[in-house]
Amino acid sequence: MTVLPPDDAAFLTERYPDHRVVVEGGMVCVVIPRWAVPPGYSHPHVDLLLRLVPGFPDVPPDMWWTAPTVSLISGWAIPAADLQETHLGRVWQRWSRHLPAGAWANGSDTLQGYLAQIRTEFARTAMAAA
Repeated sequence: MTVLPPDDAAFLTERYPDHRVVVEGGMVCVVIPRWAVPPGYSHPHVDLLLRLVPGFPDVPPDMWWTAPTVSLISGWAIPAADLQETHLGRVWQRWSRHLPAGAWANGSDTLQGYLAQIRTEFARTAMAAA
């Protein structure tokens, strides 16, 4: 059974060869180990978890999770990232971020683009607290 669109699977294999794809509770879980976090955070790398609902990519991704928990070195709280959840037998920090209406083109947007948005959000959050 194929759980990711071929373009997403090829991108992850090329860019993140150590990634894992696991189905848990009906969700496709993509784990990217040692995701680089921009300066301003308590850890330079985290494991990144994406939980994709059935119907992806026609249904957009929503939120992401990191382990270990990160904080801003400035001491400022990270907005909407204060909950811990257990997935895949680990505790993850949930980043409650949602795409605005119309920001995802059903069936044609990809994980590559979503990961770029995550990178942008990490950087924006760190800069806002600097």
